[in-house]
Amino acid sequence: MSGAVDGAGVMRVAVKSLCEFAARRGDLDHRYTPSPTAREGIEGHGRVQKGREPGYQAEYPLSGTCEGLELVGRADGYDATTGYIEEIKTHRGSLERLPEAQQALHWAQLKVYGALLCAARSLDSIELRLTYFDLDRERQTTLTERASAEALWQALQSLCRVYAAWAVREQAHRERRDRALAGLRFPFDDFRPGQRQLAEQAYRSICTGQSVMLQAPTGIGKTLGTLFPALMAMARRPLDRLFYLTPRNTGRRLAVAGVERIRQRQDRPLPLRVLVLASREQSCEHPQLACHGESCPLARGFFDKLVAARDAAVADTGILDEARLRAIALDYELCPYYLAQEMARWCDLVIADVNRYFDQQAILHALTKQNGWRVGLLVDEAHNLVDRARGMYSTELQQQRLLALKRQTHPALKRPFTRLARAWSDTLAKQGLSRIDKARGDRQQQLEALPAGLLGAAHGAVAAISDFLSEHPADADLQQLLFELLGFLRLSELFDDHSLCSLSLPRRGRGCLAISNLIPADFLAPRFDSADSSLLFSATLRPADYHQQLLGLPDTVRWLDVDSPFHQQQLQVRLETGISTRLQHRQDSVEPIVQLIAAQFQRKPGNYLAYFSSFAYLEAIHERFQTAFPHIPGWRQQPGMSDQARNDFIHQFREAGQGVGFAVLGGAFAEGIDLPGSRLIGVFIATLGLPPFDPWHRVLSDRLQQRYGKGYDYTYLYPGLQKVSQAAGRVIRGPDDTGVVVLIDDRYADPRVQQLLPDWWGLPHPSDSRT
Repeated sequence: MSGAVDGAGVMRVAVKSLCEFAARRGDLDHRYTPSPTAREGIEGHGRVQKGREPGYQAEYPLSGTCEGLELVGRADGYDATTGYIEEIKTHRGSLERLPEAQQALHWAQLKVYGALLCAARSLDSIELRLTYFDLDRERQTTLTERASAEALWQALQSLCRVYAAWAVREQAHRERRDRALAGLRFPFDDFRPGQRQLAEQAYRSICTGQSVMLQAPTGIGKTLGTLFPALMAMARRPLDRLFYLTPRNTGRRLAVAGVERIRQRQDRPLPLRVLVLASREQSCEHPQLACHGESCPLARGFFDKLVAARDAAVADTGILDEARLRAIALDYELCPYYLAQEMARWCDLVIADVNRYFDQQAILHALTKQNGWRVGLLVDEAHNLVDRARGMYSTELQQQRLLALKRQTHPALKRPFTRLARAWSDTLAKQGLSRIDKARGDRQQQLEALPAGLLGAAHGAVAAISDFLSEHPADADLQQLLFELLGFLRLSELFDDHSLCSLSLPRRGRGCLAISNLIPADFLAPRFDSADSSLLFSATLRPADYHQQLLGLPDTVRWLDVDSPFHQQQLQVRLETGISTRLQHRQDSVEPIVQLIAAQFQRKPGNYLAYFSSFAYLEAIHERFQTAFPHIPGWRQQPGMSDQARNDFIHQFREAGQGVGFAVLGGAFAEGIDLPGSRLIGVFIATLGLPPFDPWHRVLSDRLQQRYGKGYDYTYLYPGLQKVSQAAGRVIRGPDDTGVVVLIDDRYADPRVQQLLPDWWGLPHPSDSRT
């Protein structure tokens, strides 16, 4: 249900959710009006509210009961002295291009607040004020209307009747769901070794509303070992929603397969609504069309047709994956992507990429906050979240895009574009980058603060482009510049010591201003705080402090290491510490590594994977290997491989096959691939996986040292050895697998390095649950 349910079974509904359900009409319209971020909206509201009269009460809480629904919300402002209630909406560009349907939704929300206020204060009437605040121009437009309490209450009753009819069905679904989940059966006769311990820990963490990091070996069955107990715990906690979040498409496919297995094992159909959120690129039927009713037929009348499509979707007993949602959407002539966004309000389990909850405008987090949901998070391959989150909160501004458009722009944009181009030149000149020194090549400056002049010009360009696009046909290049400027400006408002600003000029007219996130914790912490429970799991979550601090997890988070079902006799781990793979020694290391690989292959022929720190290093080893041992089959990863090329690489590892695949550590073949049995019997890792010692990583190390006192470890050592453990985890995938891992580098002799590798390998280091 979109609303939450209290202990007495009463449906509690946010005013905004009520109006979005019952008052929306007409077309879907995303016409060049990128909405302000939540932070921008809050700051815009604050600027308006500060200018109001002394008796004005901002964020005025309102609640009431109507048609069996408990309504809750906050009006943006109430002035008892003057006698008006206010709703504030922030926007960009001309107000004239705000769709009528959107404005009607705003009025509906304001009128609900007016009805609740009149009922609470026994008022006969109230003045309604709808204020629009243009963020770029800081200009207010206020619309007013006087309404009687009786008329407002009648309008509220109409909305609530529409919602209540749906709410009754939703409450019945919730009760059926919880009864079924309480008696859920595991899809196999028994758990895998170690999987039961994983499941018990997962169940306990969700039932108690805890944040937990679970380290469990690759191949133990983490998908079912977390998903099954989480579903059982939904009824006991109880949870409104469960979000299964993963950084890879393979993770989403495994989760869907796990749900299918669970459903098939039950004696009766499982009343569980499951939604798979695909990307816009995967879902959009008409990418060449603008997203509004005048251009795209699937946006035309979207909200009028949504009612029937929503009914069809909730009546469907299958998983609402991309194919099923597309079929339903096209039956009702609706956009599949936006139908999926709507169904996120009504599904019990949502399987999605991690960005759908953690990034700046994540829909799942927004719905959680709006509706007061109690949600459980399952974060798969959580070790990837540090880098993924850094990407979510990083952005670039490219001078080249502006200059290309400036030469062919419409006269209406000439002045703001000229101002922006001049600001680019001034910024580069101020940093000594206005001229190219061919001897020095690409130069980069790290800035202590964002260039104010360039930001001001960018704000002006955003306003001008937004207005221009509302009056003229779509221009893909102009839209791209607009989104680039908006993305940069949004992050600029959040700029702090968690991020780095850099300016570079590789070639004339190719300036690049970048905001690079270094410490994602400051952005992720509020996301975790919004969840009732968070379960992060991976084969490599060691050390605990590294992940807890960089991900912004609470200090109370528990770290648990699930016992491995595998034993030391299954995996032979050899440390080849007589070879250095450091950059200055790589040429000398080529021949010894080639001989080492060949000797192992000749000792026990089969399929092997050899990992290296770069494509250049890989190429050198592969070329020498082919020359020296042409009778041993070999294949290699190449930069920028297509999906088909990647599949071809994987298919080389056949059962009972023989040969050596050469790949880059940390790349597409270092994790997330499953080669059980004889498809892979050994791995060579000729690197510690340390990131490059470049300027960016040096700054990262300094910042992490300042905040956590572990700059080198957090920047280089821990991320590198995570990659090593992930790659080595490709070998043992099941209880009957055996194989060898050969770690090649003199630094593997360091006990501190060995301590960060999996305990069950049997290397001589002490076990420490916090490291």
